[in-house]
Amino acid sequence: MPARGLTAALALFSLLSGGTPAAADTLYVTLEKDNALAVVDGAAGKLVKTAKIGKRPRGIVLSRDGQQLYVATSDDDVIQIIDADSLRKVGTLPSGDDPETFAMDPEGKFLYVSNEDDNLVTVIDIAKRAKVKSIPVGVEPEGIAVSPDGQWVASTSETTNMVHWIDRAKLDVVDNTLVDPRPRAASFTADSKQLWVTSEIAGVLLILDVATRQVIKRIGFKIPGVTAEKIQPVGIRIDPHRRYGYVALGPANRVAVIDAAKLEVVDYLLVGQRVWNLEFSPDYTRLYTTNGVSNDISLIELPEHRVTKSVAVGNYPWGVVARP
Repeated sequence: MPARGLTAALALFSLLSGGTPAAADTLYVTLEKDNALAVVDGAAGKLVKTAKIGKRPRGIVLSRDGQQLYVATSDDDVIQIIDADSLRKVGTLPSGDDPETFAMDPEGKFLYVSNEDDNLVTVIDIAKRAKVKSIPVGVEPEGIAVSPDGQWVASTSETTNMVHWIDRAKLDVVDNTLVDPRPRAASFTADSKQLWVTSEIAGVLLILDVATRQVIKRIGFKIPGVTAEKIQPVGIRIDPHRRYGYVALGPANRVAVIDAAKLEVVDYLLVGQRVWNLEFSPDYTRLYTTNGVSNDISLIELPEHRVTKSVAVGNYPWGVVARP
């Protein structure tokens, strides 16, 4: 079903069932320098409230049932469990030192955490609130992603310049792929056939074939009036139909729009300063960006690719998730 048709169908179903229209959603944004979490009404584009949490919050993941938030408070060396309604801390998870980014498995049972200082990926059993294993990877692990088919965990190491392929059944690294300098984020396509990886220093997006675990395409970025050194790709989002992918370009203050079939850049969207990370609304009608230096988030209407609003949220917004 086309994206517009899917959106309309979701909205109609929601209305007929007596629920909230599909366009309504709540955003949770980590504020790295405020030690806080911002709550934003995504449909209205309005800051609702902020709540103090742990020290230097960055990565954030929503539980599968939408009831809890998992937040990496890097300077506390834990992942906090936050009740999504009350915003109160209800527990912690043993993340290892300096957690920053992490990913959840498709079943919502395990978290896989990048421990940048220790060169490890920590596997956490969420229900037991216990560490399952620490897996050695390259120097300064950063990006991490779990394939939707549940086979792979991909970890990028910024200094080793590799993607490490962790077999989820074995919880061991079984292959490594050399990539361009300072790989940051990683994201699998919904069919688990491709892995997209950003290289911050090289200024490119790498497309890897999962079957061969090799790079099949490098996508560069050229923005009129923006010097090459300011184009620093970081966060990635790919829509589930693989029509478009989106890449945050850091101090270039742009989001690149990628035709995910042709693997070509089709547009650049001007957003806030030092755009870090991205998130879709639950119905995929909007894309949100966290802009670390301008201290706001940008709202992008899809599929028109139109930036409609910026919302001030607090100091150094870093991670973002959306809840229906």
